[in-house]
Amino acid sequence: MSDYRYASAPCLLADGAPDIIQPVPPTDSLALSNSLSRVFGIRRDDRESTPDSRFITELAGLFRKAVVEPEIVLERHQRPWANVYLIQYGVVRLFREAVSGKVAIHHFFSEGDMVWPVFGRTRTTRNTLCLTSVTHCKVWVAGFSAFRAAIISHGEERWPRFALSLTEELAELTSMREFRKQTLQAKDRYRLMLQEYPELVQRVPDNQLAAWLGVAPATFSRLKHSDG
Repeated sequence: MSDYRYASAPCLLADGAPDIIQPVPPTDSLALSNSLSRVFGIRRDDRESTPDSRFITELAGLFRKAVVEPEIVLERHQRPWANVYLIQYGVVRLFREAVSGKVAIHHFFSEGDMVWPVFGRTRTTRNTLCLTSVTHCKVWVAGFSAFRAAIISHGEERWPRFALSLTEELAELTSMREFRKQTLQAKDRYRLMLQEYPELVQRVPDNQLAAWLGVAPATFSRLKHSDG
């Protein structure tokens, strides 16, 4: 049968069918609380009196919303990295830049990711890392010192457990990328990137993806067109 009434409900959304209940988008505060709960592996509870609910509520109070355009510097080398960023929408890149201007991109962060100064040196004037928006972004920003103090105040064990998870993730991704640069040809690294990060390929400029992959822009262009 081709009668549209037998189509699945999502197919009717564009037609404005009267029997479709449009979901109400969450408020900013709810979106923030849900994101923090996910980052810390906490199952949300409507009861505000539970320890986990109080913990999330206190952390949420430290954050302020910021909307940034593409290519806005969030953190700069040779300056202490002072903030924590929770990405609600958009993509940011973590990189180092040499005096010559050559850039080494370490990672891209997107929706749901939390970015903070993992390494002690990053929190000093010896910082060598930069953080910049790639796309239009909506992010939640909090001071790192207050953020860490709030976590520790709810249990000394909370901070090491939280900090270790992101540190391990970044270390694993970095070591695997370096291993691939040493052992795989550029075309094989490109194909893996397409498989593992399909959304980034659609949102990040080619020159940045080339730097991340460790190839020249011209090589990246050849790989892209040969793949197509």
